[in-house]
Amino acid sequence: MTKDPQSILSQGAMRPLQIAAVALCILLNALDGFDVLAISFASPGIASEWGIDRAALGLVLSMELIGMAAGSLVLGNVADRIGRRPTVLGCLVIMAGGMGMATLANSVIELSAIRLVTGLGIGGMLACTNALVAEFSNDRHRNLAVAIMAAGYPMGAIIGGSIATNLLADGHWRDVFTFGAIITAVFLPIAWLLLPESIGYLAQKRGPNALERINATLRRFGHEIAQALPPAPEKARKVSVAQLFAPGLARVTIVLTLAYFCHIMTFYYIIKWIPKIVVDMGYAASKAGDVLVWANVGGLLGAALLSVLTYRFGVRALVIAAMLASTVLVSLFGQEQETLTGLAIVAAAAGFCTNAAVVGLYALFAKGFPTSVRAGGTGFAIGIGRGGAALGPIVAGLLFNVGLSLGYVSLLMAMGSLIGAGALLFLKEQGE
Repeated sequence: MTKDPQSILSQGAMRPLQIAAVALCILLNALDGFDVLAISFASPGIASEWGIDRAALGLVLSMELIGMAAGSLVLGNVADRIGRRPTVLGCLVIMAGGMGMATLANSVIELSAIRLVTGLGIGGMLACTNALVAEFSNDRHRNLAVAIMAAGYPMGAIIGGSIATNLLADGHWRDVFTFGAIITAVFLPIAWLLLPESIGYLAQKRGPNALERINATLRRFGHEIAQALPPAPEKARKVSVAQLFAPGLARVTIVLTLAYFCHIMTFYYIIKWIPKIVVDMGYAASKAGDVLVWANVGGLLGAALLSVLTYRFGVRALVIAAMLASTVLVSLFGQEQETLTGLAIVAAAAGFCTNAAVVGLYALFAKGFPTSVRAGGTGFAIGIGRGGAALGPIVAGLLFNVGLSLGYVSLLMAMGSLIGAGALLFLKEQGE
């Protein structure tokens, strides 16, 4: 009996070049992490130079998140149609161009438009890398690999953010985007040379020379080759949003999208507003950047712990626990902290819980959606969910503008995690 090409990867051991492909996707997600948070590091300088209030700043902070929503929806489906690899390369071009153009912006409107377009590339990249990691990994390590991929997001914020704080100490907020444009452009030839097309995608689409392309990748990874493609389904189904709401998938799609939408509001409230909150307390922009870096250090540790725990516990239960803890700690973040160190510690703890839940959600996406719609399904959930990401900074800005204190705003924004945890109670994970 001919072995399915995808099962050769799924059932075999992880080989060095297979691990390298997963590692590249993790680095690409780290790049996403810095590109998204570049505007957060730059926000105190932007507000000071252009004299904008918190409501307007909240809108600027959300623009690439709106773009990410569209990018995840549109480019996630594009990746299911034309392939993961060309979509990743296209996203890198969009991201590098957008970061470079941000250095030339001279008004809030210009910068907002540029960040909107940049977000298209970031959102598409996230949907593709999540699918690629799931499809390059074997069954034993898939949950761990997807969780580590998601952990690349805070890793990028930590490394890039540390560089950004040094740039802000002696330079201008535009320097943050210059650095981002350069490092994004560097990844384009690396991805061109090292990232193969997904075997799962090639087996599903069955284009010209599909078997030859699949076997080339299997040889490159050090696995046995496939003698033939498995029998094709009687009718190849066209990837569409309607397919995500077909019997058997509708519940998964609705629950995961709702949970992501609500929790990501809480996540981006913390991530986007920390620098401005710290500057308003009287600290320098570079010190504000340090607090944001610590929030992402906590996020990385949370992602690492959840990754390890997936070997012992169900992912859904872990995510619910992280969301409940997130509700408590984001509320605590809003309480008066007497020192910058105290604020950094609470921010790190909040980042630990909020990002652990995000990482777990990505693992649930990979488990919940089959290969034929994995990128599209992930893109849909993330795309609609990014509406919550965009709303988070905007709603917080409006709440601040009407005179609510940091404590009340933080308590209200923490409710997103609580609602997300409640939604996941209606999701039955495989194996439960």
